[in-house]
Amino acid sequence: MNGGEPFKPLTRAAIVGAGPSGFYATDQLLKAGFEVDLYDALPTPFGLVRAGVAPDHPKIKSVTRVYAKTAGHEAFRFFGGVELGTDISRDDLLARYHAVVYAIGTATDNRLEIPGEDRPGSHPATEFVAWYNGHPHFADQQFDLNGGRAVVIGNGNVAIDVARMLVLDPGELAPTDTADHALATFSTATVNEVVVVGRRGPAEASFTNPELRELGELQRADVIVDPAQLEGIEEPEDTTKRRNVEILREYSRLRPQGKSHRLELRFLRSPVEILGEGEGGPVTGVRVAINRLVRGEDGRVGAEPTGEEEVIECGLVLRSIGYRGTPVPGIPFDQRRGLIRNEGGRVLGESGPCPGEYVVGWIKRGPSGVIGTNKKDASDTVARIAADAETGSLNQPVAGEYEADAVAAWLTERLPDHVTWEGWEAIDAHESSLGEPAGRPRVKLVRIEELIQASRNRRP
Repeated sequence: MNGGEPFKPLTRAAIVGAGPSGFYATDQLLKAGFEVDLYDALPTPFGLVRAGVAPDHPKIKSVTRVYAKTAGHEAFRFFGGVELGTDISRDDLLARYHAVVYAIGTATDNRLEIPGEDRPGSHPATEFVAWYNGHPHFADQQFDLNGGRAVVIGNGNVAIDVARMLVLDPGELAPTDTADHALATFSTATVNEVVVVGRRGPAEASFTNPELRELGELQRADVIVDPAQLEGIEEPEDTTKRRNVEILREYSRLRPQGKSHRLELRFLRSPVEILGEGEGGPVTGVRVAINRLVRGEDGRVGAEPTGEEEVIECGLVLRSIGYRGTPVPGIPFDQRRGLIRNEGGRVLGESGPCPGEYVVGWIKRGPSGVIGTNKKDASDTVARIAADAETGSLNQPVAGEYEADAVAAWLTERLPDHVTWEGWEAIDAHESSLGEPAGRPRVKLVRIEELIQASRNRRP
């Protein structure tokens, strides 16, 4: 099935994952003359733009207009509600496409690997984000937001997002597309203090400047930064990190205004145990080691414990310390890094590149960058696909299986409820109509069955 013969004039690509990296790869492959079928496990496209971007960031979500333009290409098709590894296999795709591009992201959180991590009230931040964004797989999750203090572990943008969501005024969330079940919970929440904990110092934090700056605009929360944490730190060479330090210094000089909520950024703290009542009881606090910064022989700054510890009492812990991918049967996987094994976007097997198989996005390079970072990343991979097409080293699908009608017939027989782009447009129109009376961009459907039903109400 693989390698050897020159690619045919009709060259078809399957992209698995309809998030930003999947759409950027789709756009570039279409421009290169490929016909592209874009698959996603959910009935809805856009990946983390729909299910990961904070609801109070509508401008970031407007990038979906660019993706919708890509979807208008005559050589594009969308197949939603189709999960690789469950509904279809790697071999199914290789039988039908000259190129298969995996854009499946890194959906699993890294673990702290400390005692108490799985106590009730200790959650991966990605699950919390998916819950308030209406991801169907997490709509029934339960988050107790009735404690006074929450601890967010991590120093990246996701940590900032979940901390901000916990202290936003319900009136700030009301006009957003936050899932209805989450709006109801936030409206009665009694969390009034959030402590964001990072193991290294202010100069090493991974926040982007706009995310950090935005904390100063919170209506009902004072931002607290102890000035002592900023004493004697080296001026970062990196522009973003240098600006972060400047913003943190501004926060450290602010006098609390007596707002009803507090959001504190606490650095040089490594969690060593999540405390609770009894062996399996709910969270009551986090025991953290107090660190100091050290510079290694390679010049990198790391953190080492000083021997001192402190306990931060809390009733909720959200862990945001990075993400890793999940293996898919048959696809080479680097367990250490949590990524599909690849070189420059070409999937690597035991004996070299796997003809016709590629990766883009976080599952290729790890969870880094912003949405736009995926555009260049996709361009690099597509350049390799085009080069392989020129040398005749793409995958060779089974004769008669890769024509558009044959693929559609196979998928309809396998999954009659899969959602096309027209089906997504029907979902989009329905959700938008539900939100319009309340001045919201949409009211998200959070059940797979509801989404599939809405997809059938297509415009003639």
